Amino acid sequence: MKQVHAVSPGHVARPARNGPTTSIRTLVLRSLFLTLFLLVCGFVVQGQNGPQVALPNGGAQSLGQSVESKFPGPNFGPPFPGPNFGGQFPGFGVGAQDPGPNFGSPDAGGMILALTSDPGAVSYFNDGLTRFQEIETVQNSENTGLGPTFNSNQCSSCHAQPAIGGSSPPVNPQIAVANLDGATNTIPSFITLNGPVREARFKFATDSNGRVTNTPDGGVHGLFTIAGRGDAPTCQLAQPDFESMSRQNNVIFRIPTPLFGAGLIESITEDTILANQAAENAAGQWLGVSGIPNRSGNDGSITRFGWKAQNKSLLIFAGEAYNVEMGITNELFPNERGYPPNPLPTGCLINPTPEDTTNFDVSSTISVPSDIVAFANFMRFLDQPTPSCTGNNCSPSIQDGNNLFTNIVQCSLCHTPSMTTGASYEPALSNVQANLYSDLLLHHMGSRLADGISQGAAGPDQFRTAPLWGLGQRLFFLHDGRTSDLVQAIEDHAGFGSEANAVIQNFNGLSTSQQQDLLNFLRSL
Repeated sequence: MKQVHAVSPGHVARPARNGPTTSIRTLVLRSLFLTLFLLVCGFVVQGQNGPQVALPNGGAQSLGQSVESKFPGPNFGPPFPGPNFGGQFPGFGVGAQDPGPNFGSPDAGGMILALTSDPGAVSYFNDGLTRFQEIETVQNSENTGLGPTFNSNQCSSCHAQPAIGGSSPPVNPQIAVANLDGATNTIPSFITLNGPVREARFKFATDSNGRVTNTPDGGVHGLFTIAGRGDAPTCQLAQPDFESMSRQNNVIFRIPTPLFGAGLIESITEDTILANQAAENAAGQWLGVSGIPNRSGNDGSITRFGWKAQNKSLLIFAGEAYNVEMGITNELFPNERGYPPNPLPTGCLINPTPEDTTNFDVSSTISVPSDIVAFANFMRFLDQPTPSCTGNNCSPSIQDGNNLFTNIVQCSLCHTPSMTTGASYEPALSNVQANLYSDLLLHHMGSRLADGISQGAAGPDQFRTAPLWGLGQRLFFLHDGRTSDLVQAIEDHAGFGSEANAVIQNFNGLSTSQQQDLLNFLRSL
């Protein structure tokens, strides 16, 4: 029997805490959650009608079909740890595959055909080609000056794929040269038989005890020394402790840049580069693209060679490489390189300097120039690579990939398809369309590619837009050769602070078949 309680006079009955008011509040909240749920579902359904890509005008363009993996934006995960020749790169939501390099007949490495009308230029090209392949020793040979530190002993050993003047070959020559002629070098762990040719740079200097300091370094530290070689019996010089530097995250790598078409790049006028920059920055502002030139600290002119466009001319490029990569002093870089604060041992300073000079005592005029001048002539007259097809001669897939590259994904904002050279002292270099796929400008590439090295106006995460001509036969990608997979090379353009983030988002918004078309186009270059 239910007991009834009377309410005392002067008291007002109040609802219990789980009464009608609480029920109304709960109902309102549930209604709000249901409304939000329906709105989210509506957006998801709408998004399935087709992916969209960002366009320079701030709008978007639908690509029709939904992609297999709906990738919402750049992936900032860790880089893929090793090379993979062709095949799908895992972890990015990309179903397309790198077709892999073309191992057929080289589409590069020849002389500019227009030079045939200038027999003198042809002679100097051939002389430079010969010297480019000469093996250097420390002393007691026709080609002396190697060391005290070096990365290889021959220009063409590093610039070999797919022809002399290219980049890293499939078999790394640094393995064989490390202990040549009795040298006692240990091969660093980052140098492998089928990996890329590499040079090593330290981000920060070390003290006399090998401890990393706060002083920026950025310089190349030769992988090997001449100690133990039969032609350097007095030299006692230890290699840098690369394993310690690696553990302390103080070493970064660079691989050789291809040299094809270098004379055309040198012949592009500053006005052309700057006009292209203005057009590029105006079109790319909505995507965050804004390139700048690197400039010489001497005369203020635009520099354009090297991963950070740090070298002004092919002659400077050759002189620096001869000294830095092989240890051969020359008329531009006349001093042996040491490691501050420890000077080089006197027993390793074997030859008078500079070791490469103008040859005054020869009868043939072709033999008069120094090696670095001959190297520069060889590079200057190397023709640009020939693509596997052009225009309507290409497959529908490659034609579609070209359109996607230029008009949809907007890769061409930085990878400018072509620029025309100016008037040159050599007619074969004048008014030539250079199909380099580069703007020759510096761009912020973000956290994923940053190497912590500054060179001129190029900061720690800035790099020159790498020319793509000849990419179809290239084996290793990016400044450090971290990958042989074109898909990973594309995805690694994305990172915190990268100017390429929106472009990579556009690429990830393509269908798998469209991504494949773009990859096929790149491998046709």
